[in-house]
Amino acid sequence: MQYIKNLSLPIIFILFFSLPLTGQDRITGHNYATRSEIIGKKGMVATSHPLATQIGLDILKQGGNAVDAAIAANAALGLMEPTGSGIGGDLFALVWDAESNNLYGINGSGRSPQLLTIDYFLSNRMEKIPAFGPLPVTVPGCVDAWFELHDRFGTTPMSKILEPSIQYAEEGFPVTELISHYWTLSLKRYQPYPNVMETYSINGKAPQKGDLFKNPDLANTYKLLAKNGKKAFYNGPITKTIVNFIQGQGGFLSEEDFALHKTDWTKPVSIDYRGHKIWELPPNGQGITAQIMLNILEGFQFSQNEFGTARHLHLVTEAKKLAFEDRARFIGDPDFYNIPLDKLLSKEYAAQRRALIDTSSAQAFTYEAPNLSETIYLTVADQWGNMVSLIQSNYRGMGSGMVPPGLGFMLQNRGELFSLAPGAVNEYAPGKRPFHTIIPAFVTKDNKPWLSFGVMGGDFQPQGHVQIIMNLIDFNMNLQEAGDAPRFSHTGGSSLTGQQIKTTGQIHVESGIPYETVRTLLQLGHPVSFDLGGYGGFQGIMYDHQRGIYIGASESRKDGQAAGY
Repeated sequence: MQYIKNLSLPIIFILFFSLPLTGQDRITGHNYATRSEIIGKKGMVATSHPLATQIGLDILKQGGNAVDAAIAANAALGLMEPTGSGIGGDLFALVWDAESNNLYGINGSGRSPQLLTIDYFLSNRMEKIPAFGPLPVTVPGCVDAWFELHDRFGTTPMSKILEPSIQYAEEGFPVTELISHYWTLSLKRYQPYPNVMETYSINGKAPQKGDLFKNPDLANTYKLLAKNGKKAFYNGPITKTIVNFIQGQGGFLSEEDFALHKTDWTKPVSIDYRGHKIWELPPNGQGITAQIMLNILEGFQFSQNEFGTARHLHLVTEAKKLAFEDRARFIGDPDFYNIPLDKLLSKEYAAQRRALIDTSSAQAFTYEAPNLSETIYLTVADQWGNMVSLIQSNYRGMGSGMVPPGLGFMLQNRGELFSLAPGAVNEYAPGKRPFHTIIPAFVTKDNKPWLSFGVMGGDFQPQGHVQIIMNLIDFNMNLQEAGDAPRFSHTGGSSLTGQQIKTTGQIHVESGIPYETVRTLLQLGHPVSFDLGGYGGFQGIMYDHQRGIYIGASESRKDGQAAGY
C-alpha cells in the first residue's frame, strides 16, 4: 500500500516538503549549507561535541599529532556523550600516515565469551540474542585500540592525552541540548539495571541542558589507564570488576576473554568512484556495503541539478537494497569465513547487480536488517599531514545496561547482532567478532589524501557514506553543504510470497526533499514516510593540496563542531 506516515493534511504535507532544510538567506555559500566551512592551515578537529573538539585542538596546539588528538577527543566523548560511546564499546579507525604516504586500518572490535555457546540460546528457546542484559556483552575493544594506535603513531604521553577528560569528569561539564534529549530517553530504558542511576543521573534524573555532570568513577578509571596502560583494563583491577559483575548478572565473560583480546591492524580496501578512491575497512564491519552501492551507482550518470530528484532517490535506494542483500549473505568475522572481497568489489559484479535495477519501478530484495544504534564519529588532521578517521560506539545508545560498579561506564551490547540461524556467516560462536555497523571512511585522489569523514547511525551509515560522496562528486557541493543537505534512507526489506511481492521496506525522507520527488517515488512503488532524526551525524575534513589548507565541517543536526587553527 502506498502511504505517507505522520502527515494527514495535504496542505501541511505540501508546505512541509517544500521547505528547504537550511538557511537560504545566507549572503554567500551554497543552498543547503548552514554555515561556511571551517578553514585552517596547521590542524583541524571535527567531533560531535564542541568541548571534545576543543580538547583535540588543544592537543594539536601543544605539539601532539592527529592520533594523540583523536584519542583525547574520543576519551572526552566517552564522558560527555555516553549516549553513543564509551570505553565499554568498540572502535574502528583509518589513519593516513604522512611519513609513509600510506593508509592504515585498525579493527578494535571485541569477541564473544569463550564459555557461551549457541546451544545456550537454543536450549532456552531464544530466537535472537537479547538486546540488553549480560548476554549480548562482548569484550570491549576501545581501550586496546587506543593503546595500539598510540604505540604505533602517538607522540604525546597517554597521561597528558587523558588529563582533560579526567579534569572534566571530576569538575563537571555542561550537558548539551541534544545529548540531554537522548540521555533522558536512555535512562527510562536502563533505569531498572544496577548502578545505572548512580552513575548517570543527577538526584535520580537525567541531566538537562546546561546541567553540570560529573563522573568521578570514570575519572578514576582513566587515571588507572594513564598510569598502568591497557593491562589495567585487560589484565588488572578493571578486568576483575567487569567479570565479577557480568557473571553475577548471569553472563559469561571471563578474565581469559579479556586476556585473549587483541586489536587487529588490517589493510583497508578501496574502490574507484569517478576518479576518487573510496576506502573502507574490510569486514566484520559493513564498510564494503557502501562500496558495493557506489560501484553500482557509478554506472548511472547524474547531473549537478539532479540532487533530491526521484531518479536520484530511486537509484540509490535500489542500489542499497542490492548491497544490503550482499551484506546479509557475506559480512561476518573473517577469522571464521572466507569473504570473497575481490568479487564483491569488482566492477564486473557491480554490472551484474546493476542489471537487476528497474529504473521505472521499485524492486523486492530480501535481507536481514539490524537495528539502528547511537555512535560517535570524529576526524583529526595535524600540521604534518597525518589524518585520522575514527568511529566508536556501544550500540543501541548507551549499550547493554550493564554498568560494573565503580568504573563509570556501560558495557556494549554488540553481541546482539550475531545471528542464531544455522550456517549464517554471522552465526554466533564463542570467541567470534559480530557483524559491526560502525564504519570510518577515507578518500584519496591521485594517491593523496582528499577527505576523512564518517556518518553515524547504525544501518544508515553505508547509505550516509554514499550520500556524502555523491553530494561532493556528483552534485558538486562543498563539504559543509554535503553534510547539511537533506537526507533520505531506506529501511526494511522485501520478500516474495507465492507470486505476490510483499513490500516491508520504505524510504524515509527529511525536510527539504521536494513534494514532487515524494509523489513520483510513490508512483514508482516506494512507500515513503517522513522521519525526524534517523540520519546519523556527519563530520569531515578535506585537504586542499594546492593551498596547503584543511577544510572542516560538522553538520547542523547534532551539537558537533569543526575547529582549526
